[in-house]
Amino acid sequence: MSGAPGPAATTIATIANEVGVSVATVSKVLNGHADVAPRTRARVEESLERHKYRRRGRRQAAGAGHVDLVFHEIDVGWAVEILHGVESVTAAAGLGLTVSQLGGAHRPSARFVDALLARRPLGVLLVLCHPTAAQRQQLRREGVPFVVVDNDSATSAAVPTVGSNNWNGGLLATRHLLELGHRRIAVISGPRDVLCSQARTAGFRSAHEEAGLPVDPELVRYGTFSADAGRRHGLHLLSLPDRPTAVFAGSDMQAIGVLRAARQRGLRVPEDLSVIGYDNLPLAAWTEPALTTVNQPLRDMAGIATQMLLDLARANELATSRIDLVTELVVRESTAPPPARA
Repeated sequence: MSGAPGPAATTIATIANEVGVSVATVSKVLNGHADVAPRTRARVEESLERHKYRRRGRRQAAGAGHVDLVFHEIDVGWAVEILHGVESVTAAAGLGLTVSQLGGAHRPSARFVDALLARRPLGVLLVLCHPTAAQRQQLRREGVPFVVVDNDSATSAAVPTVGSNNWNGGLLATRHLLELGHRRIAVISGPRDVLCSQARTAGFRSAHEEAGLPVDPELVRYGTFSADAGRRHGLHLLSLPDRPTAVFAGSDMQAIGVLRAARQRGLRVPEDLSVIGYDNLPLAAWTEPALTTVNQPLRDMAGIATQMLLDLARANELATSRIDLVTELVVRESTAPPPARA
């Protein structure tokens, strides 16, 4: 006696009938075409997800095709380190690499994701940017794995992510300055809405709490990770009646901007002002004075994330969906005890 028939496989026609659109419209959504009204696209996406519709035959074998590397924006020094780490893995695997950026946005637009899927990548690496929940569903339905290279520690477990311990980095940098004897320490962090900026500032605050010292709110600043932001905030901080004797910057580029601000204010580093950066970019060893900084292993982060992506493309199960690498303090010439008060 034969068993009961199993459920019928979901087809494009099933989706079209349920949503009340044409088969062509569903096909356009699946193929990433932009000429579908947002509300219609959302209804089709919802139906596709509800039916767990998966396109067949999309996945390429690892070792063929290309990887898409998407930056939130391309900063020359920082991005080059990430690029080196990714390329070391993709080149060994015989993969091409396509690089793009979101112009500073931390979420890709629907049009951007559609264009990305039209390129049919083996997988996608996203740097300091995250797909929305709907976009994650879209990528998974298309059989395109993704991994985020980020430096925050609050990414959803559903998103494979490689980062570093930013809170610890902020703690180490501030402890170093406190141990040197500084008590007026400023922090210039990255954008306020970026979790790594918040984590580094939290580490800065924790070091003060550990030492039983208050944090002056006037000395806590947020901005972009650029040298220009470091210079602008540095000029303002160094113009205060009770200026800081040390500045912890959220990036090496910000720290370079602070060095410029100190020169403009006639201050010597480290005799009059100590400065710490973050990232340990190669240029940090070549500034004058050489920059004390927090080493964030960007190349390792990128290489590990790329290997995770290839494992996903091969349908291998990941041992963990979140890897945080260790941050370490690198002491050079830009930090010293504070000047004696008159």
